[in-house]
Amino acid sequence: MSRLRYTKTKQRVTVPEIVLEPNIRRDSAIVLEPSKMDTAVADAVFKDLKEKTCDDWKKEAEKTSLDVFRKAAHEVPAYNDFLIKNKVNPDDINTIEDFKKIPSISKKDYLRVYKSKDLHWNGTLHVPLVFTSTSGSTGEPFYFSRQENLDWQTSIIHELFFNNGDPKKSTLVIIGFGMGVWIGGTITFRAYEILGHRRNYPIAILPTGINKKEIFNALRNLAPNFEQTILIGYPPFIKDIVDEASEWEVDLKKLNVRMTFAAEAFTEKFRDYLAKKVGMKNPCLDTMNIYGTADIGSVAFETPLSILIRRIAIKKPDLFKDIFSDIPKTPTLAQYLPQFINIESVNGEILLTGNNSVPLVRYAVGDHGGVYTHDELMARLEKHGVKINEEIEKAGIAGTISKLPFAFVYERNDMSTTLYGLQIYPETIREILIKSPFSKYFTGKFTLMTKFDGNQDQYLEINLEQKKNVKASKLIQSRLQNKIIKNLLEKNSEYRELHRFLADRAHPKLVLWPAEDPLYFKPGVKQAWVKK
Repeated sequence: MSRLRYTKTKQRVTVPEIVLEPNIRRDSAIVLEPSKMDTAVADAVFKDLKEKTCDDWKKEAEKTSLDVFRKAAHEVPAYNDFLIKNKVNPDDINTIEDFKKIPSISKKDYLRVYKSKDLHWNGTLHVPLVFTSTSGSTGEPFYFSRQENLDWQTSIIHELFFNNGDPKKSTLVIIGFGMGVWIGGTITFRAYEILGHRRNYPIAILPTGINKKEIFNALRNLAPNFEQTILIGYPPFIKDIVDEASEWEVDLKKLNVRMTFAAEAFTEKFRDYLAKKVGMKNPCLDTMNIYGTADIGSVAFETPLSILIRRIAIKKPDLFKDIFSDIPKTPTLAQYLPQFINIESVNGEILLTGNNSVPLVRYAVGDHGGVYTHDELMARLEKHGVKINEEIEKAGIAGTISKLPFAFVYERNDMSTTLYGLQIYPETIREILIKSPFSKYFTGKFTLMTKFDGNQDQYLEINLEQKKNVKASKLIQSRLQNKIIKNLLEKNSEYRELHRFLADRAHPKLVLWPAEDPLYFKPGVKQAWVKK
């Protein structure tokens, strides 16, 4: 069975080292020759994707979980102490059933409890590391480290996406994630760098970060030199680029644009909106959303199959409920490589197990959702009369299918606000703002808040960002409020019941802000859809 195995060194556990050697090619240009080891290991992964069965991947997931646990139990001081305190003897954990009895860990009760060095292999920071940072809900930064293996794993995910198109096409990759202390920008840059060298693909990388001016300059002056352009960034930021392109005299339809996203979920209407604006031929092949985390890198990723299933489920409410349960929002549906990271769902909570410089075992990342084997999900589709093989052919994605497991993930509980105890989710408002005529006036970004009036009655406030040089009239504001109320009544049964009793008091209040106002819409940071 071909898989990435841990290679024990004195102080760390890594994937095989990636060595890139200079060589003189026939065109006399000095380039980097692909490492034979890197190429061979990557080829083994892609061979597995074609050949492995659902049962094979299930065994792979179990092996990954047990391998990481055993090594961490003996070689990570913090985890060893955690097991002792929880009265877990590593020698008693021999099967996946045993593994599932191990207490989960979290940032609060594990990562923030121990010294940083003790969370690492052999209790040392004195090895090659890259740090990124998140502040989380406490506002205090937490520094996550990673080694080459996470960048390499992410390169495999991007290669899968890259090969859904034509890998022979010259490609400009514009990375619009923040390039500072956040993981998205740096890990994506390294992944594409590794991928380009591994396959000698004609990939040029431009890490603009969240600088719109640089992105538009590149789209206007650099991108026309390439056969295709891949735009990468947070979904709302990429929407800004698409919406503002004409102002910068950029015709995206001439650039053969493909897109990769991360950091948050979005609807299929949002995907279709962007695809139409750039003239994309097949959104199943030409878009990908990655479910990742600073804690352990790229966890799962959309595939043409997962996108297709999601699009089918949205049109079939009974199927949607059967797959995702009864939730008033659309989760991200993705597949994952269990030899990299295994995903569990326990009472709706996502747990991750994977190897990194800080290995994580049954780590509660704070997200919610569920997991399916490939065969389990296919059975649910069949039960609802979906002939998936026919749908795959119609969608034009037949050459991209693997039997990897699936995970669906939806926003954390803190990604909603409450109104009289019921949950209001951003998605219900987001899908209205991308429709005409509202898309002419608003960027699609907003911040939800629950406030209290002079009588201390709760009400929902929606702070909306207007487009540059545009001001929405009172009529447009009124129409938007009515559309949001209508959508809430249709999509949220709790709101529907609340509206029966409160009537106008249940109506949201709209507050309009100029483009890029620093209070709620500061350029260059993730949009805060909810503020509490």
